[in-house]
Amino acid sequence: MISIDVISAEKDKASFFLKGADAALANAIRRTILEDVPTMAIEDVELRKNSSILYDEMVAHRMGLIPLTTDLKSYNLPAECKCEKQGCASCQAKLTLKAEGPCTVYASDFKSNDPGVKPAYPEMPIAKLLKGQKLEVEATAVLGTGKEHSKWAPGHVYYRRKPVFRPGEVKNPEETVNSYPPGVLELKHGKVVANEAMLLKYDLAGPVGTGTATIDHLDDFVFYLESFGQLGCREIFEKAAEIFESKLREFQEIMK
Repeated sequence: MISIDVISAEKDKASFFLKGADAALANAIRRTILEDVPTMAIEDVELRKNSSILYDEMVAHRMGLIPLTTDLKSYNLPAECKCEKQGCASCQAKLTLKAEGPCTVYASDFKSNDPGVKPAYPEMPIAKLLKGQKLEVEATAVLGTGKEHSKWAPGHVYYRRKPVFRPGEVKNPEETVNSYPPGVLELKHGKVVANEAMLLKYDLAGPVGTGTATIDHLDDFVFYLESFGQLGCREIFEKAAEIFESKLREFQEIMK
């Protein structure tokens, strides 16, 4: 039976144990998060004025990589919108920027026509303008997925097998403890023990020093997710589960 045990859950970072699953399912979950969970990103940029040192293409590229907060309930993917990719309020948001030097242009200088779509990290720098230099932009943000371009990926996700410390005799225990990352192994009453929370942070396996103690891998997986800011971790996982379930139903219908 497949189950999930949460290790930690914050808005931008989360980790959990995936039990009862094989590597194929674990990788399918990872790929669904990276490739299929939609987020908002700037797709089209109209540079009306740009006298900065950066080429138009460089400015547009930097703007495209700014993570934008995303409201999945208010927007459709362009391919699924009723406007048939013509562009409407249901599939795109407009952002404008107007700045004159001397100043540093930040993501916070964007003004959005939708308060729900704005830079997730306002202090991200875009360009530096000298005295008299100007930057005036109108940008269009749309929903997209990581399989189209990495700018739409919702975060960084990876997994590994759950490590477990098997206690035993360890020769030169103090030297052995110091040979591992700080905090992973500890000496208690002359015996080597593991700090489970620290052990989860590293991909370690094999004999512990010289002796009978080992670090093995269980069949369970440890998942880690760090959001890029467009969506919270919980929303990313819930949307990935919804998409994965939809794909399974679609596959089931095809196989009938």
